[in-house]
Amino acid sequence: MKFGVFMFPTDYSIKPAELARAAEERGFESLFVPEHTHIPASRRSPWPGGSELPQEYYHLVDPFVALASAAAVTERLVVGTAICLVPQHHPITLAKQVASLDYVSGGRFVFGIGAGWNEEEMQHHGVDPATRWQVMRESVLAMKAIWTEDEAQFQGRFVRFEPIWSWPKPVQKPHPPVYVGGHGNRVLQRVVDYADGWMPIYAREPDLVGRVQELQRLAREKGRGPVPVTVLGVPPRPEALETCARAGVERCLFWLRPTPAEETLPYLDQLASLAREFAAA
Repeated sequence: MKFGVFMFPTDYSIKPAELARAAEERGFESLFVPEHTHIPASRRSPWPGGSELPQEYYHLVDPFVALASAAAVTERLVVGTAICLVPQHHPITLAKQVASLDYVSGGRFVFGIGAGWNEEEMQHHGVDPATRWQVMRESVLAMKAIWTEDEAQFQGRFVRFEPIWSWPKPVQKPHPPVYVGGHGNRVLQRVVDYADGWMPIYAREPDLVGRVQELQRLAREKGRGPVPVTVLGVPPRPEALETCARAGVERCLFWLRPTPAEETLPYLDQLASLAREFAAA
């Protein structure tokens, strides 16, 4: 398995570039960050993680800016979104951002995506929560056309544009890997329908092994090979890592609190030591 880290980069935490350098120096494979453009003050939408929404959700640095700075100071570190809220973007603009980040990083970008949970945030972007998954699917298909075709066009229910030219094209071919984040009954079907991988949160998948087996069964039925899985928020415990290994997980991401460097770096050392010990066992 590969080991990476995940953090909400904020205006009060260690900066993404410093974290990226430190992660690469300690042997981590990747750094992933989330996205929220803002958090509506109403707070009508319940946070899936509990009752009180942590302040990092509304202090977030833009993920593409954060990851570009991380890529600029590293050579091997994979950078990724976990997750990008695709329905809240225009697909032509987002396709440009993804391709540009993949280009400037030398092909080191992983595109983790989701439809979001905060209905008021979506509505501020003009997104109907009831159709957000359909919007995401069409957006991904439209972006794939932009990334892979010299003269791309798309005609869907929610996304429509006549032939366009858009460069740069991604370094990775045919495009950066697209991982769908989420849980529930339909997420695995979405993965095999239009994505390259699945990105669940460890705590929300009590039967991770069984779910990954189901994903691979659906992939075989569709004529696909094994689908890679990246798991967010893997607890730093040997038994959790063993569960991921038994499930055939490709990448485990440890969760870092958004703290200053003097707090983050010692904890990063502990996680690196755990990863090395597990890999050597």
